[in-house]
Amino acid sequence: MAIAEYDVVIQRDAMSVYDFLLDARNLPSWRAGVRSIELESGAAGTKGAVYRQTVAGPGGRAVCGDIEITEARPGAEIQYTILGGPELTRGGFYLSTEGGSTRVRFAMEREPRGLLARLKAPFRRRMKAEVCQLEQLKSVLEEQPEP
Repeated sequence: MAIAEYDVVIQRDAMSVYDFLLDARNLPSWRAGVRSIELESGAAGTKGAVYRQTVAGPGGRAVCGDIEITEARPGAEIQYTILGGPELTRGGFYLSTEGGSTRVRFAMEREPRGLLARLKAPFRRRMKAEVCQLEQLKSVLEEQPEP
């Protein structure tokens, strides 16, 4: 099992950040490699909703990585699981208010299978790079005009 986490403080209120994160269609605007995402089943942004996601995989080929929201607590927490793929992935966004800003922590855990289980160092570097994309989320949200 590999674990990675990262946090940033975003100059926006917790509900604005939460709403942006909960709308999975926003993923391509801040997560590199996400090519497309659309609601497959359930109610958008609710526990049990499943999104069909296509990401850039090895060699640039498209890989499907459907996402299921497993927990959604308004203004505080969003947890998800990736359905299928070469690794078991769970993650979440955890929000806390700091004055007029919001601290966002992105944590994920993966259990690689097959060949990936033997490639620990590159695997961990890739996970760390993924959670560090919160810096891009911060830029995207802070560049938007405040509501």
